[in-house]
Amino acid sequence: MNENEIGQIIVDRAVRLHKTLGPGLLESVYEVILAQQLQQAGLKVQRQAPVPIRLDGIQFEEGFRADIIVENKVIVELKSVERINKAHEKQVLTYLKLTGIKLGYLLNFGEAIMKDGIHRIINGTIG
Repeated sequence: MNENEIGQIIVDRAVRLHKTLGPGLLESVYEVILAQQLQQAGLKVQRQAPVPIRLDGIQFEEGFRADIIVENKVIVELKSVERINKAHEKQVLTYLKLTGIKLGYLLNFGEAIMKDGIHRIINGTIG
């Protein structure tokens, strides 16, 4: 399964979850349920996956944690805020660069309509 196929499953499940629960719950609620739904779809999911930092040949495990990594191919960062800003998008792009993963989604469950909360972020090109 390629990144785009995985991404379609992620988006479909996120939209369905938002329709069921509505906007504005804690990010952690959406994270645990979305991760479970992706696993039920047959995908390998890591929650709160470490994103280490490498500098001068040294790896620091105390870097960041991505909310969800799916099949080691797509990073999903969840928010439940009134509005996404550039810092949120830069956060996902940084995770992509540090991991070498090409595709990320920034999903804002705080939006009234989920399609307005879906941001697709690409690191390089996707085959």
